[in-house]
Amino acid sequence: MTDTRPSATTPDAYVLGVDSGGSGLRVALGRAGSDGPLSTAVCAEPVRTGTGGIDAAHLLEQLLPVAAELLERAAAGGGRPANGPAGEGPTASGPTRDGSVRVAALAVGAAGMATLGGRLRAELPGALSAALGVRRLALAADAVTAYAGAVGQRPGAVVAGGTGMIALGTDLVEWRRADGWGHLLGDNGSGAWIGRAGLEAAMRAHDGRRGGSPALLDRLRAVFGPAEELPGLLYPRSDRPAVLASFAPEVAACAGADAIAAEILRRAGVHIAEAAAAVCPKDGAEADGGCEVALTGGLFRMGEPLIGPVREELARLVPQARVTTCTGDPLTGALRIARALATDDLRLPHHPTMLSVQNT
Repeated sequence: MTDTRPSATTPDAYVLGVDSGGSGLRVALGRAGSDGPLSTAVCAEPVRTGTGGIDAAHLLEQLLPVAAELLERAAAGGGRPANGPAGEGPTASGPTRDGSVRVAALAVGAAGMATLGGRLRAELPGALSAALGVRRLALAADAVTAYAGAVGQRPGAVVAGGTGMIALGTDLVEWRRADGWGHLLGDNGSGAWIGRAGLEAAMRAHDGRRGGSPALLDRLRAVFGPAEELPGLLYPRSDRPAVLASFAPEVAACAGADAIAAEILRRAGVHIAEAAAAVCPKDGAEADGGCEVALTGGLFRMGEPLIGPVREELARLVPQARVTTCTGDPLTGALRIARALATDDLRLPHHPTMLSVQNT
């Protein structure tokens, strides 16, 4: 019996993008030759991280059933070449002879991949090849998939801001990283940083010290209760960065009328701009129309009170920089990387821990 399915390099071949982060696992199914996903799915439970790093078995436990469901759903809808009529032509996926499902390429972007992804790099290639027939696999740091989603495969820089903050840039020869070192050593300008600065200003007002904000103290009490009880609520928590970041929207809400809150956002913007400036590719940037800097992540929903200072400081540090609106999120980026792998068009720099590529 001849296998007539499209090969890994045909436009009809299936590709999968995966985004693993603190809010869970997101999966997108697409085709190698088409933009956008055919379908997506979400697993709300975050992949576990332990002493051995990111738990590969737990990721596979969540990913494989979801991927199989997306592929089955696509096949049930026709499983046909993208331009063919329903029910005609060979299926683009479905079980292979050994019972697996053939996927041209799969890209996983995961928080902590660079430093905690050893087990994923060791275990996923064989497991995904056996279970889904994956031919090419990319394992990327979530900052890389954020870059691919925001900038694509052009030289530039991205700042991914949420609870934490990291800047990543490339000239398509190598990657440059700034910050992303966590709330104790860095993440300056992040949601956790803004929230902590706001809570500190509130506690200063509670004590009667200089630099306090009565407005932020009112918000602290509304959100957490009596100020003197806050240390007992905060310090035992294992998710302290997220708790700190939960107060960042309160700082943004006060910034229009409170000088202390506005100054916190201004300082955050300066920190973010400094990180972006550190990773902007310099060579040829002016000739190519400037360094594109994309801002992505929930942090930037604060809008102009934060983005304005970023733009102002970046113009001072890197006059040729252009702040842009991103065109896609990390899941979009993972799917773009999978498509590029399937069509032999991946131009982003390979890296042992930031973006590793394997033929399975």
